[in-house]
Amino acid sequence: MEALREYTKNPLIVAIAGFVIGAIVGLVVLGWGIWPVQWTNATPEHLSADWQAEYMRASIEGFSLNRDAEKAQARFTGLGKSADEAMATVVKDPQGITPMQIEDFQSAVGAKAALPTGPAATAVPSEGKTSNFLPVILVALCVLFLVLVAFLAYMFLFRKRTIGSGAPTPAMQAEIARSQAGYTDYAAVGEEAPIAQYMASYKLGDDLFDDSFSIDSPSGEFLGECGVGISETIGVGDHKKVTAFEVWLFDKNDIQTITKVLMSAHAYNDQAVRQRLEAKGEPILLSPGVETVLETQTLQLVARTVDMSYGDGAMPDESYFDQLLLELAIWTK
Repeated sequence: MEALREYTKNPLIVAIAGFVIGAIVGLVVLGWGIWPVQWTNATPEHLSADWQAEYMRASIEGFSLNRDAEKAQARFTGLGKSADEAMATVVKDPQGITPMQIEDFQSAVGAKAALPTGPAATAVPSEGKTSNFLPVILVALCVLFLVLVAFLAYMFLFRKRTIGSGAPTPAMQAEIARSQAGYTDYAAVGEEAPIAQYMASYKLGDDLFDDSFSIDSPSGEFLGECGVGISETIGVGDHKKVTAFEVWLFDKNDIQTITKVLMSAHAYNDQAVRQRLEAKGEPILLSPGVETVLETQTLQLVARTVDMSYGDGAMPDESYFDQLLLELAIWTK
């Protein structure tokens, strides 16, 4: 579920999934099921080949009775480009129509005097028949889209769930660290217990790290939100190397969101980086056990560094984080 949440942030995946779902709902559910196409005032030209042949037989029988050449001509031309094929079908399979009746009708409407009676009689092309393949084409396209979605799901969700041979992803490792971390017992040290406590957990390689939490009163009233996300990275490579995080607090009763930037030793001591990040919030040097306080009109948040470590790659010392556990405790003021 966590991996699914992460990959739904990818615009490409969301766009493809939306297109496929829209195509399936539009073509199959709406187009064929709820609001299928209905013909109104259709001409004989739009009948199937079998019914066109029946229409031709009825026209021939009608002419043999009323001898109305004008009406016979109108019925014949009403079949459009399928008229000759329908006539060929009747010649091959008259079903009670005599050869004399067929010849009289052909003379009246100006049809071909001699039509093939063998296999060639059914080989005349008809544009109307091409529409019979439309449902097959649509079904094939829907199946193709579903296969494409399944392939993308495999590539983005399952194939990347492990690194190496069965190793958990960075997000999974962060979740394990979160579940094993201990929360501060403020009541045990004589302090007021917070209305909410959360643990933000980061592991190198979790490039989509962005933990956010809802703040509710004991009665369930929504008070605000808080969270931790990536603020600044350093270097290049397969994974983001985070050199600074930002912790924020939103109070529904305040007009602004309070943010502070938690920095590595390298970023904190780099004057250019520090000045650039000051625009986001007050810079704080991260170290084990350090507490950072954020206050709004009605809320107070204490962010305590439970655990942290630096990466040891080809970068300056103490420049990016390998892991971080940050406890967020919230009180009402």
